[in-house]
Amino acid sequence: MNKSLTYSLALDLGTTTLAGWLCDDRGCILARQRTANPQAELAADIVSRLELASAGRGAELRQALADGVEKLIAALLREGGVQRAHIARAALAANPGITHLLAGKPVDSLIFPPHRPVFRAGGAVPAAQLAMNLSCDVYLFPLASGYVGGDLAAFLFGVKSVAPGTLFVDIGTNAEIALFDGRRWRVTSVAAGPAFEGGEIACGMPWKAGAVDDVQVVGDRLQLHVVEDGLPRGLCGSGLLAAVAAGLESGLIAADGTLVPPGAIETNLSRYLRENGEGRALRLYRDAHTELILSQDDIRAFQLAKGAVKAGIACLLQKAGVAEEDVGDVILTGSFGTSLQRKTLKKVAMLPENMVEKVRFEADGVLRGVRRFLILEEGEEAVGKLAASLHPYPLSGTPVFEKAFIAALNF
Repeated sequence: MNKSLTYSLALDLGTTTLAGWLCDDRGCILARQRTANPQAELAADIVSRLELASAGRGAELRQALADGVEKLIAALLREGGVQRAHIARAALAANPGITHLLAGKPVDSLIFPPHRPVFRAGGAVPAAQLAMNLSCDVYLFPLASGYVGGDLAAFLFGVKSVAPGTLFVDIGTNAEIALFDGRRWRVTSVAAGPAFEGGEIACGMPWKAGAVDDVQVVGDRLQLHVVEDGLPRGLCGSGLLAAVAAGLESGLIAADGTLVPPGAIETNLSRYLRENGEGRALRLYRDAHTELILSQDDIRAFQLAKGAVKAGIACLLQKAGVAEEDVGDVILTGSFGTSLQRKTLKKVAMLPENMVEKVRFEADGVLRGVRRFLILEEGEEAVGKLAASLHPYPLSGTPVFEKAFIAALNF
């Protein structure tokens, strides 16, 4: 165990997944953990949760989230061999809905236009006010608007030097997008749904041991890569992307996202297609205990998610007056594990094609930003300055977004 007497907690509280790092007083990471957000058992998406809270179930949602956070912290402390009393600093980032629910704040202002938060965060609060069992205060990353949260602010803060024209995309249940013009940030978000985090997919799971995180076409078979090299037990977000890409590459999935009839495939790859009373599906794997099935509904859920991301990028660029070819670096993060391959992104058409070669993937981008805050003496001032430069652009329900979304659905 590290001999440091004080430790810090960096937390990323997502709609689907809760993730955290335990660090020593120099910022060295001693433990990494993630767990499912228990609120998903009450409602899958953040809008449904806010509606439940507005209907009087906010305390129930808050308690579910607090239970999940406690489970996460306990796992970090066990892995790191650290006593709870030695946690001296803690900071967390979350979207506006999660932040309001955790803090026990009213949520109606997030649900109804103009979707402005009643609680902007951006400061330290006693842990008890967040239903967290810690003796230190907890810093909450600031919210830019009712739809752009502290998670995006943390992601941006984690990258020390940014060139004009850089595009940031945090791909999750609520995908958040930012474009830097050299002086300020234009930021927006789109509702992508939980598919990117393995949620609401028949065989979906978080990125952890047993998760398929890559699928490759090798001859007439689909080759699966499994986290920690065990037996496949489900598809995480990157595995879903790769499975759809492999289906497209092999002809098992048509360009409109439809699974093709088995008789239309002239190779042995046809054995991966199956039909039953529930419809057509792609069977990726089967053993005595597990069957990994990608259904037509799963593929449609992915199409809706990737279409929302691509449309959000297109609309933000249009608003900023920036052509696709003028975008510099494209930095992605999300609950995908360690990386995303460019060829996978290109095959599923999640990004404009001329941006794919500019992509670099930053695993745990939000946690990197929270950790940077924790080790900087002037962290609160620096985050505040960043937050002041974020200029939100609302997209949800606008005609320009709806048009771009329809155009972005096909592969």
